[in-house]
Amino acid sequence: MARRIVHQLVDDIDGTLLEVGDGETIHFSVGGIAYEIDLNDAHAEEFHAALAPYIQAGRRAGSAGTGRTATTRRSAPRNSDTAAIREWAGANGYKVSERGRISAEVVEAYRAAH
Repeated sequence: MARRIVHQLVDDIDGTLLEVGDGETIHFSVGGIAYEIDLNDAHAEEFHAALAPYIQAGRRAGSAGTGRTATTRRSAPRNSDTAAIREWAGANGYKVSERGRISAEVVEAYRAAH
């Protein structure tokens, strides 16, 4: 049995079906939130015309498509005893995966035992 999947692009304003090559997916960001909208050619033109004065007065600021704010992510400090903790946890009835994060409960139990 064969399966056929059809992907249809629909104008998000009026619901009309867009033909291949017609219309446009527009990505934009407002208030730190990224959006995308699928528009037919007429609605895309209206969208660009409406934003033109703001774009002309504004300035470029990095990539708007990410939707991320300027916060910094801190990675958790690496524990040099991870192999020893995993070995100890397995021998003491704790369930830990071979890779990935070790739960705080297991780390605390390991430290308490050593």
